[in-house]
This record gives sequence, structure tokens and C-alpha cells, in this order.
Amino acid sequence: MLEKSRLFTIPFHRSFADALVEGLIKRYDDPMTLAQGLILLPNNRSIRAITEAFVRQSSSGLLLPRMVPVGDPLLDDRLGAFLDPVDMIDPLPPAIPPLERHFRLTRLVKKVMQKQGRTIAVPEAHRLAEELALTLDQLMAAEIAPEQLTQLIDPMAEEELARHWQASLKLLECIITEWPEELKKTGQIESQERRNRLLDRLADRWQTQPPSEKPIIAAGAITGSPVSARLLRVISEMEGGLVVLPGLDNSMSDEEWQLLGPHERDPDTGIKQPSLESHPQFQLKLLLDRMGVDRKEVIEWDPPKNYHPDNREQAIRHVMAPARYTDRWRSLPEKERAFPNLSVIETAHPEEEAQVIALALRAAVEEKGQTAALVTPDRALAIRVSALLKRFGIDADDSAGRPLSLTPPGLLLLDLVSLAADHFSAVSFLAIAKHPLVAFGEDRDLWRDHIRSLDMILRGPLLRNGLAGITAKIKEAVDNQKADPELLAWWEKTKIPFQALDQQYQSVLPLTKIVKILRETANQIAGEKIWAEAAGHLAADLIAEIESLAADHNEDMRFSDFAHVLRQLMDKQAVRPMTGGHPRIFIWGLIEARLQHADLMIAASLNETVWPPIKEADPWLAPRIRSELGLPGLELRIGIAAHDFSSVLGAKKILLTRARRDARAPTMPSRFWLRLEAMAANLHHADNLPYWARQLDEPKGFRPVTRPAPNPPVLDRPKRIAVTRFDSLQSDPYSYYASNILGLRKLDPVDAEPTAAWRGSLIHSILENWVKEDNSRIGRLKPRALAFLESINAHIIQKTLWLPRLLQAIDWIEGEVQKNAAEGRTILDVEREGRSQINGIELFGFVDRIDRMGDGSLAIVDYKTGTPPSAASVKNGDMLQLALLGLLIEHNGIKDIKGQVSAFEYWSMAQDLKKKTAGYSRSVLGSGKNALLPEDFLNMAEERFIRVTNDYLHNQTPFTARPHRGKKLYDDYVQLMRFDEWRSNPQSKSAQN
Repeated sequence: MLEKSRLFTIPFHRSFADALVEGLIKRYDDPMTLAQGLILLPNNRSIRAITEAFVRQSSSGLLLPRMVPVGDPLLDDRLGAFLDPVDMIDPLPPAIPPLERHFRLTRLVKKVMQKQGRTIAVPEAHRLAEELALTLDQLMAAEIAPEQLTQLIDPMAEEELARHWQASLKLLECIITEWPEELKKTGQIESQERRNRLLDRLADRWQTQPPSEKPIIAAGAITGSPVSARLLRVISEMEGGLVVLPGLDNSMSDEEWQLLGPHERDPDTGIKQPSLESHPQFQLKLLLDRMGVDRKEVIEWDPPKNYHPDNREQAIRHVMAPARYTDRWRSLPEKERAFPNLSVIETAHPEEEAQVIALALRAAVEEKGQTAALVTPDRALAIRVSALLKRFGIDADDSAGRPLSLTPPGLLLLDLVSLAADHFSAVSFLAIAKHPLVAFGEDRDLWRDHIRSLDMILRGPLLRNGLAGITAKIKEAVDNQKADPELLAWWEKTKIPFQALDQQYQSVLPLTKIVKILRETANQIAGEKIWAEAAGHLAADLIAEIESLAADHNEDMRFSDFAHVLRQLMDKQAVRPMTGGHPRIFIWGLIEARLQHADLMIAASLNETVWPPIKEADPWLAPRIRSELGLPGLELRIGIAAHDFSSVLGAKKILLTRARRDARAPTMPSRFWLRLEAMAANLHHADNLPYWARQLDEPKGFRPVTRPAPNPPVLDRPKRIAVTRFDSLQSDPYSYYASNILGLRKLDPVDAEPTAAWRGSLIHSILENWVKEDNSRIGRLKPRALAFLESINAHIIQKTLWLPRLLQAIDWIEGEVQKNAAEGRTILDVEREGRSQINGIELFGFVDRIDRMGDGSLAIVDYKTGTPPSAASVKNGDMLQLALLGLLIEHNGIKDIKGQVSAFEYWSMAQDLKKKTAGYSRSVLGSGKNALLPEDFLNMAEERFIRVTNDYLHNQTPFTARPHRGKKLYDDYVQLMRFDEWRSNPQSKSAQN
């Protein structure tokens, strides 16, 4: 045991950073002594937390000591004089940069797999290289030389592995055999190895020549590799050395402490009891074991005067107890299992959770001087809360930052690569065109006008991909006078920067060329704006480094492959905010929360797989092999997350939140949440916050509208009507009013998949061309349909599913036409327009097909891709399209078409339920004794037309929404008529018949 302990801990109920700094200022009366010191911290984010604590604690100006993150790859530069001149005598090789290492490992993975006769996709090779880098880091941190891996693994254990684990292990053994030679060529070494050597040199130097009169403080470590543990041991033995650990539980029973592990193998059975890696104290116990220090040597750091142990520490210890001891919860006194000032909230979904948190943070601002912090590993929730706080004028710093892939520059670069991978789908192009950084040097308002016009044109199915497909759409709109010709001229200039992406979208290219095309395209469409500010600088550095490395690695891929690779690389780059956010509201990651407290701590996303995170299995080393090697298991991150959660529980005031479901499925409460519920006495549910969060967007009163019945003047009512709109006028007048008087149309989605209506138009076009160009020759319809189907830009699955029915229906149509011809029935004309004045209203429409019957009369045929109307519905006067077309012929409304109409038929492409094949016809006149006579059908239609047009077009009858209950209606205008509001309103139940 050390003569005088220099090992300390700060309990969970005290803010680590503030307690550490306060104690240091007290310990060193002379500020210059502290200023000449060195504080070793786990990482850069820890430095920021300690720096802010110094600012809070210093009443006047203060020179800060040097603070160095132990995990920094440039540790020797950061240590400066504390390491010189030892490092200068025998300087270490530089560490290989992370991105270069990634590309070299990727190349090695592909090379070894090819030697084994296995192929691998480019994105998968990059993913495995990333996982391999983590595995190598863990091996070196545990001081296991990768090349010694085969010597350390028990052959019996290897043989007992599943086949896929054996294959992964053999692949790993091949890679790590070649990796040292690959590194040697570069004159560099692994960053982890370099760090190990530097820390060992530092430990050796300080052991023989400790810094005189310079305090050395190691603070904040909760994990420790063997080399870190050796350094901490040396510091703890130095005259000016101090080691301060966060949240070491000195009151834990020895029985529980020893249960944590790690354990030795049983000499008789050879079985090793598994360690409790998921316990918050396990990593600290492992660190102390490696330091060779007993837990009793660690004392509390600078306890306040009149200090009494906090009951909350006992409650934290109990709630995190190993499962074997949780049965003691029932016998605990209430004060040892209570968490005063702790509240919990369960919300329905993440959106409500974010709203509740934002409201709680906003409420904290109302209390003078109070600070509040959101702590969560869920970056999506943190971003959402940050956005909601802006509603209250609060700009909160998110210390964990945002992945480069979610920043405007990162999104634009990823969208450009996706644009090429998707071959310029309309959705992909508009995502870029509407990006805030893109304007092609135009005035932003003018650019928006052009893009809005293009957006309208690109709605509906895009028949061709690429720039040519977009150009064809614009030309079609200009030809049909649906777009300004100036738009086409604008587009011809706008598409120039994208031509390289369009031409090479499917090519296998060297990575250098892909990155060059991406960089040049980004420069042309966004200029310098894409590389500006912190996110832009980071994106520029990443692209430049990829381009530089790609020249040496000669990797070929497609744009679709690079889309995955670039996102993988960007996800690891964090863009952290500059200081200047709200002084009392914070968003912290788990690292920051480990070292500091706010007056109100909100721990959010307490769901399993989020907090704690559940890591997927290492693809290189099986759990059995990791255990054989002494590497941490998959529960290591759970134990660290448990320690972070314990730190949050030590705060003065705590709010815990979770959502019962996420965007995909119901969620499982975090194991920490369940432990609290099971042990803690009388957890307080803060139901007021969800209530107030809902009230923010709730209307003050619900006043449902009555059934709309607009009643425009007669002069404003149309004096012409299409045959296809008459059924809407009589069945749902409001829909007719919205479409034909207000001129509103439902917009198709951008780049939509072919809809039933679009497929109907396609069939009409095929059949029209078959008649006009092939003169209805048998055997010509199928090749024409196949050629047309091949040319459209529908998904391969849709084409595959639709093709059999289409071919069946086409065969049926050819057979029917051939049979009719044998009976003297011939096709007279197709797609003929007609118009005529009836009752002072111009009726107009198109007839799909007109046949001349053997007796000289006429037949009207209408093609349907779905189920046609039944004879019963037509008899009731509901579906009168064919009858109105017959009236046009009867009133000489179609030029050169004379005769009496005797047949009204639908030819459907749908499946005939009796024959189980596609294609059948249906007469709307019905059959048998209940069949309508053609003249009666036309008379009924004319009488109905006169009555309805008198009501709605000649007189001032209101266009009432849904006046007839039970009718099958279209829903394009349901939201406009606010149907759900008034359908249950008693005042709106009266129907007009």
C-alpha cells in the first residue's frame, strides 16, 4: 500500500469536473504552480469540460495547466517538454493516418479474399476493413501483437467454432500476416502502437526522472489498457502525481467487488467464470487490478466540510447491483432505494419525447441561474430537440456534434453520388436542385422559380432515365403548351455540369476519376459555398484526402459503390459547434455527462439498443476466441453506458424519458429503466410535461365545419362538361366544383411508379397505334406492346408482374377482333373526339373505339385496365359515360360518324374470374329479360343529363359535398372538403337526393 495515497475518486453525486477543479485550486495556493502542471484526460471532449469548469471556478484571471488527451495520436507533440528530450534521441515513426489505413486494409481484405477464391462487393470490403481496424486496435491495446494471434489461440477452441467463424478466423490470420509488411513499406506504424510506445516512454522517464515541482494529474479514466494502467501507477507514486477516478464505489461489499471479475480458470475444470462486464464498476476494477492497487487505497477527493455520505450513492449502488443480489431490494429501507427529485416520462413516440424535453429545458430557463442539460446517445433525438428549442429562441450547443453526412455540404456531396447511382431519377435531381447551397450563380429567387416549374413537369412517371429523360419531359411539356419555352433554354444550360455524371453513371471507374467528377460537379453547381464554414472545411479535407489516397490505391468502383463508401466515411466525421450557444442550456453526449452535472439532467432515449447500445458481433473474432485472448466482450459498452447512467443519477434533479415506439416498431425499455422501476420507491411520473407539450399545438377549441356546399353565381358556372366528369357532377358535386370551377388537381408524385390511370393511357396508346399504323393486323399487337413496355422506366418487378396479364389481355383482344371480323363487325375508328350542344351545355369527350356492326349499326367500346361498371349501376344512372358518348353520335357530334348505336361495351384487361385469364367484355345494357334497349338507355341518359345540368349549371344549386351516402367515390378532394370533420357532425347529416 502506498505510504501516502495519491489515488482519489469523486462520487457520482458530485460533478466530476467542478469538484476536480475546485480541489486543484485549493491544493495549489500558488496559481503558477498549477499553471506549470499537466492534466492527462481521456479525450478532447473531456478537455472542454474541464476548461469550462476552470472558467466557472476562477473568480479572476487564471493561467490554465496544460491539458492533454491520452488517446491523441499526436501525444508527443501535445506533451511537449514533459517528454523531451527522450523522444528526440530515438524518434518514433509517424502513425499511419486513419483514412490511409482504411484504404490499405480494404485493399488487403480484397486481395486475401481473391486468393481464397472469394468475391466481395466494394461496400462490403470497406465495411469489413472498418471492423478489422477496430479489432486490430483492441488487440494492440491489450498488447497482443496481431502476428502472434495464431500462437495464442487454443487449436481445440478453434475447431469447436462454427464454420463461418473458422472461415473468418482463417481470413484474419492471412490478413494480419501480410499487414506488418504493408505497414513497413509506408515507414509508418499503427496509431495505437505508437501511443503505447509513447506512454511507456513517458512512464519510464517519469519513473527515473519525475518532473520536479510540476504537478501531474491523471483524471477521468474509467477504462485502461495495460500501458495506461502502468502510466497511472507511475503517476500515483510520483511526489507531484495525482490520479482521480470518476465514480469508484468504495462502499461496495468485497463479495460483490470480487464477483465482477476478471476470473482465473478453475484449475480442476479449466472453466473460467465470465466477468460482469455490464456492471458500471467492472472497468474501474480492471484498471485498479492492472495498476496493482487495492480499492481501499483510493480515497474521496477533497470532501466538503461537514460532509456526510449521500444516500443517493447507496441507491445507485443498489439499483446497479449484480443480478445475483437484486433479491435484496425487497428488504432495503426506503431511504436507500429512493431517488428524490427524480421524475420519469414515457411518451408515445420520439416526436412527443423531443417536444417534452424541449419544454422541460425551456422551463429551466425561467429559474434564475439554473442550468439544464439533455444527455442522450441518440443523435437523431438530439438534433430534433435542438430544432424544437429554436421555437423558443434557444440555440443549444450539441457537444457531440453532427455527422458530416447530415450537414448541408455532406448531404449535397452524397446526393450528387446518389444522383449518378440512380441515373438521374427525378427525385434525386430535385433533391439537389432544391438544396440550399445550389443556385448555379443565379439569383436565388429566380432559381427557385425555375425549379418549381421543373418540379411540376417531372411529376408522374418518367419514361426515360438520365438527362435525356428529363429533357424529353420538358420538351413534351413545351410542345403541349404546359411550360414556357424559356424553361427549355434554361435547362440546356443547367444540365451541362451534370453531363460527366450522366455519361459515367454505370461505368466502373478508378476512384480518382469518380472523386474528380464529384469535386468538379460540386464546384460548378455550388461554388465556394460548399467548402465554407466548419462542415465545408471538413468535407473539403475529406474529399482531398480521398483523392490523394485514391491515386496510390488504384481501386475501381461504380458510383453506386462509392455512395456507400462515402457515407461510411462521412458518418465517422463529426462537425462540432463553435461556442456561443445558450449559456445555461446544453446538449451533451455521454462523455460530457460523465464529467459534469447541470442543475437539471435529462437522460433521454432510455430504450434497449440505444442506452445501453448493443453492439453487433465482431465479424472477425468469435466471442469464444475473444475470451481466449482476454479481449473485452460485447458487453463492454453496456458497462460503460451503465457508468454514464450512474453519473446522471447522481445529479440534483433528474428527468428520465423514453418513447414506447420508434419509427419502425414498439421499443423495449432500457435495462436501467426496468431496474429503477423494480427497485426505486415511488417513482414520480411527470405527467404535466406531456400535457403541456400537447397543448402547444392543440387548438383552443374544436369547431368542426359543416358539410361544405359552395354556391357560386350561375354566370361563373361552366357551360361545357366532359363525359368523364358528368358522373362526378351528379354523385359528388363538390368534387366537380373543386376540379372544374376552382381548377384544382391532385399532383402526381415526382418520378411516380406507373399508376392504374397511367397504365390505362399506355394501353390506349398501344391499341390506337395498332389500329392506325398496323390496320389491326393479327400478330402485330404483341410485338408493339412488348417494345413499348421495354421503353418505359418502370421498376423491373412491376414490369415482371404486369407483363403476363398484359400479354393474356392482348391475346384476348386480338382473338375478339378476329372473331368479330368473321361475323362482319369491323373497327371503324379509334380515339375520336366529339362535341355537341345538349340543353345549352357543350358535351365533349373521346371515344376509345367505334365499331361498325354487321347490320350497319354502331358499337362503342371503352378500354378498362380494372373492373368495369356493372350493368346494375349503369341502370341506376350512376355510370353514364358510354351513354353520353352515344348521345354525341346521335347528335352528330363526331364528324363522319353516322348511325344508330346498338352496343355499349367495356373491354377489360382485368382477370376474368370465371376463366381465370385476363381479358373480357361487358355490355352495360345487361342481358336477358332485364336488359335495357339501346334507345331506352340513351333516353334515360339524356333525361338525367338535362336534369343534372339544369340543377347545377343553369340554376344556383349548391355543390354539396357527398350528398348521396353509399356511393363509391374518388377521394382526391376528401381533405379539401374536410370530410372527417363534418361526417360525424349531426348538423351535416342531411343528404340531398
